[in-house]
Amino acid sequence: QVQLVESGGGLVQAGGSLRLSCAASGRTFTDYAMAWFRQAPGKDREFVAAVDWRSRTTWYTDSVKGRFTISRENAKNTLYLQMNSLKPDDTAVYSCAAQTNAGSVKLQGLYGYWGQGTQVTVSS
Repeated sequence: QVQLVESGGGLVQAGGSLRLSCAASGRTFTDYAMAWFRQAPGKDREFVAAVDWRSRTTWYTDSVKGRFTISRENAKNTLYLQMNSLKPDDTAVYSCAAQTNAGSVKLQGLYGYWGQGTQVTVSS
């Protein structure tokens, strides 16, 4: 059974930092990318960042560039998202996902596996 389990969310003041983790089990995802998406209250889920499992190429949405860093640890089959200089607009449920079909890493429909999400709340 394939599982993606996120952890590391919580409540933090603006300007603070959090590190999210996503532990994958059941299989390794080496063919394409793994990514973080987020969904704020009343808004659609949006792409945050992705990393290609083989080349380590990374992609970020413009609003988090320079503040967030995505990485992965192959030996542990784990994905990370280091979030610095957090803003209230970053408040959302953050979910990790594994891409299972080729195409743009920003397209949610290309991801076949999703975690349950972890809440990140940034207070002003």
